[in-house]
Amino acid sequence: MKIYSTMSRKKEDLESISKNKIKLFVCGPTVYNDAHIGHGRTYIFFDVIKRYLEHIGYSVFYLQNITDIDDKIIKKAETLNCSPSDIANIFEKRYYEDMASLNINSVNLYARTSDFINEIINQIERIIDKGFAYETDDGVYFEVSKFKDYGKLSNINTDELKNKREIAKTDKRSSQDFVLWKKRSKNEAIWDSPWGKGRPGWHIEDTAITEYYFGSQYDIHGGGLDLIFPHHEAEITQLESISNKPLVKYWLHTGFLNISGSKMSKSLNNFVTIRDLLKELSPISFRFYILSSHYRSHTEFSKSDISQIDKSLAKIRNYLENLCDKVKNLDIKYEKSSYGPLENFKKDFYSGMDDDFNTPKAIASIFTFINDSKRDVGKIAIFEIFNILKFFEEISNILGIDFYKKEDSNNSEDLLKLIDNIRKKLRKNRMYDLSDEIRDELNDLGIFASDDSL
Repeated sequence: MKIYSTMSRKKEDLESISKNKIKLFVCGPTVYNDAHIGHGRTYIFFDVIKRYLEHIGYSVFYLQNITDIDDKIIKKAETLNCSPSDIANIFEKRYYEDMASLNINSVNLYARTSDFINEIINQIERIIDKGFAYETDDGVYFEVSKFKDYGKLSNINTDELKNKREIAKTDKRSSQDFVLWKKRSKNEAIWDSPWGKGRPGWHIEDTAITEYYFGSQYDIHGGGLDLIFPHHEAEITQLESISNKPLVKYWLHTGFLNISGSKMSKSLNNFVTIRDLLKELSPISFRFYILSSHYRSHTEFSKSDISQIDKSLAKIRNYLENLCDKVKNLDIKYEKSSYGPLENFKKDFYSGMDDDFNTPKAIASIFTFINDSKRDVGKIAIFEIFNILKFFEEISNILGIDFYKKEDSNNSEDLLKLIDNIRKKLRKNRMYDLSDEIRDELNDLGIFASDDSL
C-alpha cells in the first residue's frame, strides 16, 4: 500500500523498519479543556489507520502522549484556585471518555509527560553535550542555527522567519531558538534539574517519550496539520541532533476541520466540543461523517451535512437487515465467494484503503455494491449472502462503525405505519407525485415501501 508522507510530499510504498511491525506515535491532547471535534477528526482517522494496518497483517504499537504539564493548565488552575494536577486529571479522564464515545479504542499506551521528567532532563543534557543547546538565566534553549536541517518538514524559510520574529524578554540568542527547559521559582508544577527548578518545554516532552518506548527512530508520526511548525519541526531537531538519523520514516497529518471558514481552535474560541456535539448527534453518525472525507483534506463542518450521513447509514443498515432476514435460523458456513459483484466490491474497497487510507473511496464502493446487488437479491445463493455479511463485518471492524446497530429502531414499525397513513391521505387528495417521491426516497434508503396496501 501507499501512504502520503508530509516530509517527501508524495505517496510512498509503506515499508516498516521492522518486518510486519509498525511503531506509531500521535500527538495527544493538552488536558486543560475538553477535546473538540477537530481533535476527534484526527483521532478517528488514526484509529482507522491502526485498525486497517492490523487488518492487512501488521502488528502495530500505537503510542499517544498526554501533555499534563503546560502553561495553559497552570493558568486555568490559577483561575479556578486549584492545583494544575487537579485540572490535568479531570480533563485527562474526560478525554478518555470522549474517545470511548467515538469508539476510538486502538491506542496501546497513553504516556503522561509528568511521568517522564528524568527522561526529559537526560535528553536535554545530551543535546547540550552535543553543542546544540545553551543555558540562560531563564532556561535552556535549542540553538536552531546549529542544526542545518531545521525547516525540512515544514519547508519554512528560516531567513524570513528570523526577520519576522522578535525576541521576547529572554536571553535567547536568536528569535528562532526554542525552549527545552523553563526555569521557574514559583511553585507551579516545577521539578529539580541541573539548571535549577523548572519544567520542560512543550516540544521536548514528545521526543523524550518516543525515545523511551521506540528508540531514536520509528515508523509513523501523526497529528494535525497545525502541528507541523513549530512542534514537529522541533521534535525532528531535538532527536536528530543527538541520533544523526531520521526520527520518523513517514509523517502523516490530518487537515483542518473548519467552522465558518476558519480552522477550529481553542485559541480562536470557535470550537465545538465532542461532548456538546454528541448531545445532538449520534457518535456513529459523526464518525461516518468524518470518514466520508479524506484525512488530508480541509473540511467545513456542518451539522446539516450529517443528516445526509444518517440517510446513508440507514441505507446500509436496511440493506444488511434485509439480507439477515433471508438467512435467519440457517446454519451455513462461509465459502469462498464466487459472486462477481462482491469480488469487485472487495477489490474496490481495499483499493481505496491502500491508496493512502482513502476512506471516501472505500465508502463509495459500499454504495456501488448495494445499488448493483439489489438487482440480484433474489438470485444470490444463500452462502453468498453469508459471504456478503461477513465482508460487511470486516468493514465494520476496519472503520469502527457497527453497521448492524440500529439507533432508535424500536420506533421503526410505528414510523412506517405513520408514513403509510400519510401517503394514503396524499393519494386520496390526488397528490400522487408527492406520495411517489416519499416512496422512492424510502426505497433509496433500503426501506421497502409498496403501493399495494394504499
